[in-house]
Amino acid sequence: MNRRLGVLGVLLATLVSTAPAFAQSSKLVLYTSQPNEDAQATVDAFKAKHPEIAVEWVRDGTTKMVAKLQAEFAGGNPQPDVLLIADSVTMEGLKRDDRLMPFEAADVSGFKPALFDAAKTYFSTKLITTGFVANTAAEGAPATWKDLAKPEFKGQVTMPSPLTSGAALVHVATLAQDPQFGWSYLEALAKNGTTASGGNGAVLKSVAGGEKAYGVIVDYLPIREATKGSPVKFVFPTEGVSAVTEPVAILKTAKNVEGAKAFVNFLLSEDGQKLAAKQGYLPARDGVEPPAGFPSVASIKLLPFDAAKALADETENKKRFSELFGG
Repeated sequence: MNRRLGVLGVLLATLVSTAPAFAQSSKLVLYTSQPNEDAQATVDAFKAKHPEIAVEWVRDGTTKMVAKLQAEFAGGNPQPDVLLIADSVTMEGLKRDDRLMPFEAADVSGFKPALFDAAKTYFSTKLITTGFVANTAAEGAPATWKDLAKPEFKGQVTMPSPLTSGAALVHVATLAQDPQFGWSYLEALAKNGTTASGGNGAVLKSVAGGEKAYGVIVDYLPIREATKGSPVKFVFPTEGVSAVTEPVAILKTAKNVEGAKAFVNFLLSEDGQKLAAKQGYLPARDGVEPPAGFPSVASIKLLPFDAAKALADETENKKRFSELFGG
């Protein structure tokens, strides 16, 4: 009897000693730049599919979030398993520094190859495109990017600054890389009186208020505000649009790799993409119905974009833009 109790005691002690490790491994730590409401909705939807995984999430803007993460790298104790942040240029920097774990088995069904890293270290979860907004009272609305540089639109256009907006930085890099535009196009905008300062919200305010007739802007702001009665409309230029894609990635230092993989696959799944649409964003996966006011993903033409080149050119792009537009 005593021998049995002794064996039982050993078993119980083993279970107790391994319980904290199990609890630790079942927790998923997410760092994200999503708005708080979106982040909570994303975590809630994931936990509905995976109730066995506890999720701890931390939210801040991409720049501050990456600064926090870099400090953790320097201290040798990075906390997150998964990153869900604004743009692929930031992910390219982390990839360059060998911080991201390839996920070869990620389910990319319905995703165009341009929407995930070829090495499968990060994956787009939505499309936040940049086109332009027009005040509905303005006459002769432009239909193409090049229209904005025409004399009839002189002094009527505003845009966000890449010194303030990550989406604007991607947009400028996209134009600079594209032979049909290049820096000569941006120079033409500057010569035509285009102003550039602040972020996308400032552009919307300027155009909706009639200060400017047109603006370069991310899609969801004017589309959302138009449904509320704001006198604005969003235009997808015929040459195509640039986009930030809110990519997701698993860190090489992830403690809960299986939970992280489940989270990535959830975001890429049809259910995860329907959630993005419900939150008011254009889903990145083909075949998922977009929110009201958006065209289908298949009908949108994305301008070519090399995230690695954008990373290499970031300092120079900001410098040249500042020389043209100030700020």
